[in-house]
Amino acid sequence: MNKPTVHSELALIHEAEPKLEIEDLCFAAANYLESKQVDDIRRAYFFAKDAHDGQIRRSGEPYITHPLAVAHVLAMMHMDHECIIAGLLHDVIEDTPISREQVAAEFSEEVALLVDGVSKLALAAFETRKQAQAENLRKMMLAMSQDIRVIIVKLADRLHNMRTMGHLPSEKRRRIAHETIDIYAPIAQRLGMNLMRVELEDLGFHVLYPIRYRVLADVVRKARGNRREIIGQITGSIQNRIEQEHIVADIQGREKNLFSLYQKMVKKHLSFADITDVYAFRIIVDDVDACYRMLGVVHNLYKPLQDKFKDYIAIPKANGYQSLHTVLFGPFGFPIEVQIRTRDMDQMAEAGVAAHWLYKTGENEGSNQSHRRARQWLQGLLEMQKGSGDSVDFLENLRIDLFPEEIYVFTPKGNIMALPRGATTVDFAYAVHSDIGNSCVAARVDRQLVPLSTKLENGQSVEIITTKSSHPNPAWLNFVFTVKARTNIRHYLKQLRNDEAIVLGKRLLNKHLIAFSSGLDQIPQQKIDSLVADLELESFDQILQGIGLGNKQVMLIGQKLLQDDISQKDAASQPLVIAGTEGMVVSFARCCHPIPGDPIHGFISAGRGIVVHQLDCKTTHSLREQNDKWLDVLWADDIQREFSVDILVHVKNQRGVLATIAAAVSESDSNIDNVVVDERDGGYSDLRLTIEVRNRQHLARVIRRLRRIEMVERIVRLIQ
Repeated sequence: MNKPTVHSELALIHEAEPKLEIEDLCFAAANYLESKQVDDIRRAYFFAKDAHDGQIRRSGEPYITHPLAVAHVLAMMHMDHECIIAGLLHDVIEDTPISREQVAAEFSEEVALLVDGVSKLALAAFETRKQAQAENLRKMMLAMSQDIRVIIVKLADRLHNMRTMGHLPSEKRRRIAHETIDIYAPIAQRLGMNLMRVELEDLGFHVLYPIRYRVLADVVRKARGNRREIIGQITGSIQNRIEQEHIVADIQGREKNLFSLYQKMVKKHLSFADITDVYAFRIIVDDVDACYRMLGVVHNLYKPLQDKFKDYIAIPKANGYQSLHTVLFGPFGFPIEVQIRTRDMDQMAEAGVAAHWLYKTGENEGSNQSHRRARQWLQGLLEMQKGSGDSVDFLENLRIDLFPEEIYVFTPKGNIMALPRGATTVDFAYAVHSDIGNSCVAARVDRQLVPLSTKLENGQSVEIITTKSSHPNPAWLNFVFTVKARTNIRHYLKQLRNDEAIVLGKRLLNKHLIAFSSGLDQIPQQKIDSLVADLELESFDQILQGIGLGNKQVMLIGQKLLQDDISQKDAASQPLVIAGTEGMVVSFARCCHPIPGDPIHGFISAGRGIVVHQLDCKTTHSLREQNDKWLDVLWADDIQREFSVDILVHVKNQRGVLATIAAAVSESDSNIDNVVVDERDGGYSDLRLTIEVRNRQHLARVIRRLRRIEMVERIVRLIQ
């Protein structure tokens, strides 16, 4: 079987677009499918035509013209017959009375899965269009995890819709174009389907910025003529060297698509005249050995630019793309970009994951590799959606995941891992495995211990150190870069926070019930079950969690549990004891930095739990009237953690004063978290220090030690 060239396929798609008939589709499919499979495609066409009978597109054409065009795009990509049938039927479940079960019975369960995966959910079921878009994408991604052909059918559907948007209202055209450039074109790129990505981007660019598109297209067209002589001269020089070296190769001129040019001009603030790689050269050879020989040829012909060589053959991109990239200093003083690849690599670069079906009979190694990488990406999406709070959160995570600039690092065993540029050692740990990320405590980069927040660079070797007792730290969210790491950390912290909220909620409810001479252990289970049912919740833990987070009032829950069975006593309510180990559901106000020994009270804040303030904190004055939100709290006798506190140190401006103060704080068994220097005049400065102390006695010891320093004039604890 002759391997089709992707460029000729794209041309055929456009030529066949205006007046497609079923015979055109069957002719295209018959080039590589069995006659029985072509007959099944013909039968699916008439099934879809009957289902859409009477439906008209905005252009006035019968609706069947759209699924027929979608199926033809799939046939040009040499997809299997089930995928082409799904292209013909992709709207029957969504837009006609035909059910999924009927499709499965008439054709196959595989076809039904593909059609159902592409079908949208009812828009009326969602409050906003964004929520509907996010939930439909999540549904499609889940279907993709079972069969990746779902997204290939969807991309073909989107491509034909983009080609035929002229009859839609302007606002709808722009919305669809934005979605295409933001979501579907990047998905095509992530799956290695470069031809699909290029056309989707250019069509979207034409809709969003029609004037810029026309101007840029005209400039490129004129430049093409002006540079033709130069391009011909370079091509001739390369061709002569190829013949001298007896290498079999094809040279192709490669022109950047308009959207890529536009993006580069905007991002780097360049004019068109400043862009040097509008035209580049692609050299196609027979095997990998010839790729590296060809690299030597072009490097001998023109000098390579430093740091502009990339070997994607030894280290493929995440979507399976393989090629050698180099930039040469060509004649006339401008750079030349050259890509060198094998014929199979070239086909893979254009068709991507679709090449898995294109070469299915031959089981091409490159296509299988691309398909395997796509499956790994989809598995990552599955993990992402499990950790996402809702569909909109999933959509935002997907957007981040679709735009990676990659780096390549090595595991201790020498395996290569691709990560987005900006990834840290924690991102690497989660990329290896979620359990490794959750339990990491330190990292070595090139055998040197580094902080977990260290950003990784190309070629580094990374080793993660773990302990079973370690858990994700909320501070990691300030520096992790990948969606997988962020989702896993948030999921763990959310679960931990919920567990802590349940414990605190139980303490708060018990405290309230004690004031009525009762307790949770004295409340009949029947009453608890009845309350859970009345509030339409699944368990009593959800009620306790709501109390702990401040989302439910303990007074109301207590009254519902007590009802009239227990009369209120005069017993005074005991303060809630704060031990400092309550976790994320008890926080300490930054305005007054309370520490053990300070008189305190608690404010119940919705979603945050209890916020502890000093009793005389000025920022709480405006909240005094909310009596139901305040809570009597008391420090526990033995607190084994440290607390932040702000102090102001008025000092003389002398050499080494800051170092002297830092040493004194350290000698007092404390630590400085932050320093702000405020110079009053030439002779004095104010140092605002945030230090860690265990209690008021420890703070007093630190202050006494600082006062012994000759340069210190005055020390004040700062409270708002």
